[in-house]
Amino acid sequence: MIAIKRDTWSPIVSLHIGIFMAEYQLYCIAQSGNAYRAALMLNLIGADWEPIWVDFFAGATRKPDYRDNINEMGEVPVLVHGKRKLTQSGVILTYLSDLTGKFKPQGDNERLEALRWIIFDNQKVNGFLGPYRFLRNFAKPTGDPAAIAFLKGRIDGSLAIVNKRLASKDYVLGERPTIADISLTGYMYYPAEEFGFDIVKDHPAIGAWCNRMKALPGWKHPYDLMPGYPLGTH
Repeated sequence: MIAIKRDTWSPIVSLHIGIFMAEYQLYCIAQSGNAYRAALMLNLIGADWEPIWVDFFAGATRKPDYRDNINEMGEVPVLVHGKRKLTQSGVILTYLSDLTGKFKPQGDNERLEALRWIIFDNQKVNGFLGPYRFLRNFAKPTGDPAAIAFLKGRIDGSLAIVNKRLASKDYVLGERPTIADISLTGYMYYPAEEFGFDIVKDHPAIGAWCNRMKALPGWKHPYDLMPGYPLGTH
């Protein structure tokens, strides 16, 4: 995988003149759990892919060039596959599982159940973990303590729901991992000190599940899988 610096290469021009040789390109940063879901999926399915580093903390996603040409929502990840460009990690996971048949829910019941957990994850699990971690580590100035405490309370409740689910199942839907599991990994592997608490120790069933996911061929830590860690490097 090759990390492409956005202020050195124009991703729009590069895609057209064939600088990128991989089948997939993923706009991402190492600190994004949302991007990690997509990057992990690509690695787990053995895809030919390369990351494109986005200078998120310098405001790259807020610039007109990015919003006009990469993602109007001003976010990562963005997956480029030929002429197709996809955003939102849940959409990317669904696309890749449909395309390859890997980690794909089987039948309507599983498909809807996976969607239910992906939505819950985006709203209540990683949807709270992401802002909480950002406010503690990256916001300048650091986030309002009252807001951080509110998010922590919501996180505890949501993780308890996931822990209860995984106490009786190896994976979210049952005996095999699907895109619902890959979605939920988003922020689970970042260092405990970035949160101020240890997810896997506080929630043992989640911890055991994290180890099962970690054992899958192709698994990598987010800081090893995507460019931009430590901050200021890429």
